[in-house]
Amino acid sequence: MKKILSIASILILVTFCVFAGGSKETCGSKETADSDGHPKVIIRFPTAGASGALYSVGAAITNMWNTRIPFVKASSQASAGGIDNLNQIADGESQVSIAISSNCWQSFNGTDSFEGRANPNLRVIAGLYLNPNQVVVTSRSGIKTLADVKGKHFAVAASGSSVEGECRNHFTAAGLKYPDDIRAEYISFSDSAELLGNGQIDGAWIMSGIPASAVSQTLSSGCRLLDIEEETISKLKSEYPWYVTYTIPAGSYPNQNEDVRTTAIKMVMFCSAELDEETVYMLTKTLWENIGELGQSQGNLRGLTAEEAVRDIAGLPLHDGAKRYYSEIGVL
Repeated sequence: MKKILSIASILILVTFCVFAGGSKETCGSKETADSDGHPKVIIRFPTAGASGALYSVGAAITNMWNTRIPFVKASSQASAGGIDNLNQIADGESQVSIAISSNCWQSFNGTDSFEGRANPNLRVIAGLYLNPNQVVVTSRSGIKTLADVKGKHFAVAASGSSVEGECRNHFTAAGLKYPDDIRAEYISFSDSAELLGNGQIDGAWIMSGIPASAVSQTLSSGCRLLDIEEETISKLKSEYPWYVTYTIPAGSYPNQNEDVRTTAIKMVMFCSAELDEETVYMLTKTLWENIGELGQSQGNLRGLTAEEAVRDIAGLPLHDGAKRYYSEIGVL
């Protein structure tokens, strides 16, 4: 009977170790602490679809943390994108992730897709790169401004996604009633590119780092990028705290001979306030001390600076560990 109880106790302990929510391995083994005595920390890092740029960015960052921080065991995972990532952090399913600052602000304040589910524990580790809005239209569509999309067949990405939210904000600022004024298609970027190339839709909204493969594909088949008018951008910036004006330089894509004016939102790396200060300090410090190496393999991380990491983050609070690092290097 004692042997049976002993085996049951071991099984219970192992189950606790495997499923303990979140983060620290506190199962009593001597291996639970590094040479400095810090408990091992598990970091689950959801990104986006496995074929997207964000997935490879997350993989590069977590691999770097694994090799440079002795007490951290980090892994990136595919996810449904920014809104899903924020929900996972709020629910304690994951520890660190990335999303656009607008979604982070909405999660923190409990608005839009996060209505009734505010997460006041959300904290910023770093503002990263700007994620521009890219509006692609066919040459025969006659679309010259966002207002011209009225009545047109237009792809707005997945329903309820952050990209569809961008469509809503921009078309509303341009004077349209969204989605009633357009013939909306709720499809992926790759499907949008295919339909644009075949002339089956008039335009599509793509939000991605430059160059985006879907945009390259469409501009190679006779489509063009739409310049967003300054009046619409000014209206957006006055209403929302996260927009910045962004220029897509000429030559970024095939057959793009002129600069294109648009908007962008900063991608933000975030976590929960419950993640301990020393861990977040080391995550932040290690990220910026190795940003040059990361930028060599990840174009979206190339040229980033710690000085810019605390700007354009929609007024969201920094984690105390990140704040400590930025104060040490004179950024704050």
